Amino acid sequence: MHHAAPEINSVEDAARKAVTDTLFAPRFYKTDYAAMNAISIEPVRAEWDAMMAEYEGDNNHDHFQRDAAFAAEAIELSAKMSPALRQEFLDFLVSSLTSEFSGCVLYNEIKRNVDNPDIKQLMEYMARDESRHAGFINSSLKDYGLGIDLGNLKRSKHYTYFKPKYIIYATYLSEKIGYARYIRIFRQLEQYPEKRFHPIFRWFQRWCNDEFRHGESFALIMRANPQLLRGHNRLWIRFFLLAVYATMYVRDHTRPALKQAMGLEPTDYDFDVFRICNEITQQVFPFLLDIDHPAFHAGLERLATCVQKADAAKAEGGLTGTLRRAFWNVAGAAVFARMYFIPVLSNPLPATTRLQPRW
Repeated sequence: MHHAAPEINSVEDAARKAVTDTLFAPRFYKTDYAAMNAISIEPVRAEWDAMMAEYEGDNNHDHFQRDAAFAAEAIELSAKMSPALRQEFLDFLVSSLTSEFSGCVLYNEIKRNVDNPDIKQLMEYMARDESRHAGFINSSLKDYGLGIDLGNLKRSKHYTYFKPKYIIYATYLSEKIGYARYIRIFRQLEQYPEKRFHPIFRWFQRWCNDEFRHGESFALIMRANPQLLRGHNRLWIRFFLLAVYATMYVRDHTRPALKQAMGLEPTDYDFDVFRICNEITQQVFPFLLDIDHPAFHAGLERLATCVQKADAAKAEGGLTGTLRRAFWNVAGAAVFARMYFIPVLSNPLPATTRLQPRW
């Protein structure tokens, strides 16, 4: 299953891709800063202070550095890429950069608009890490002559308002699923180094440990504020879990060449990532998605088909294309709604203390 996304052949193409909002593109967010300012972490003070000391130690300070060998290897390997793989890799770099920079912008905005010392300090450290990641990815785009003007991206990208609790759920999940994706790729390429078609993947282990720590910070916020995990908020947790998993599955199945080049089968890869995420989120969420339920797997496949058909209808254009696209969008929403009501699994674990990366 594959659809052709707009190609990235120029700086303008890369900038347009970064600014465009689609269902599967990373977004930029703003939130209620007064509510963020009111968050208390006192119930987990000892663990919080230990984590802040870890951020302060900044064990990745020198990690995101490139040398001449990096650029030379990138150029040498790029010459061997097929045009299709090159396009998917560039798409991956642009969306990854947009995602990292989105975090950087949001965390800086929260830091600027709160005086709560705990939240302010966390946001400063997280913005530092995400800025470093975004800059590192941009350097790889510059190897292709496709570097993105991050200042212009910040000014021209549309911003979506999210309530603080949505920011907390979505950030926790995006950081944890980011960790799971990156560590699964790192382990695969560690085992099959001949499939590493770009040097950036060598950096993924310590990179994804940054993501893991970011997620741990938001797990502490939720454990310190257990009302976020109760009552109607359980419905929101369920929504964000399903949305994050479904988005990843559809994206990986409509653009599979990247995973296939690494020797990964997209469905197996996605379910490996879901399992890692389910295991991690037991530390805080009251339930898990039943990823082994037959209706879950079938729903994801159907969702990917709906998105593929909607994309084809959009490309067709005209009145017929518009009507067909609307039909497939409604069909996709109906599939998602049915999946939302697949029974969840009760979390067998109590809320735990901090996890350590071990996958």
